[in-house]
Amino acid sequence: MKTRAPILPDLLTPGLKLVFCGTAPGTMSARYGHYYAHPQNKFWRTLHAVGLTPRLLEPREFSLLPGYGIGLTDIAKHDCGMDKELPTGALGPKAVAELRARILRAAPQILAFTSLNGGRRVMGAKALPGEQPQMIGATRVWILPSPSPVAQWNWNQEIWQALGDAVRVLK
Repeated sequence: MKTRAPILPDLLTPGLKLVFCGTAPGTMSARYGHYYAHPQNKFWRTLHAVGLTPRLLEPREFSLLPGYGIGLTDIAKHDCGMDKELPTGALGPKAVAELRARILRAAPQILAFTSLNGGRRVMGAKALPGEQPQMIGATRVWILPSPSPVAQWNWNQEIWQALGDAVRVLK
């Protein structure tokens, strides 16, 4: 059985403080091979604004994040596009189980979903933004407003700031 390579590589190493998880790479991210590559995506600007990186990183520098204790992954590793464009099952039970297994292996201190839809796929349909009452193994879980330009209507940097504050107190 031949398996397709992931569109973007996971940045999941033991000892990370924080792992961000998207639903799937966007089309620009897939095209350029960099996480959160759309120029209007707020991800990189927000990481810096809330104090998670000492300087503003560019998407092509995503591989530097583990040096700051931060990792990256997606629920759907083999498909790209907006959530509504993904094939049936791309965010389904198998993809969720595979994500959970990756998180259990890497055991970051915090997992943060970068969209309500992604967070609800894993944490349940009624999950709300912010820190979740349930954990994945020993990993605390947060759900954040999406930094995607198509989710501008739902943007709230305060929740990202609360996550940044929570990460800074970790050992």
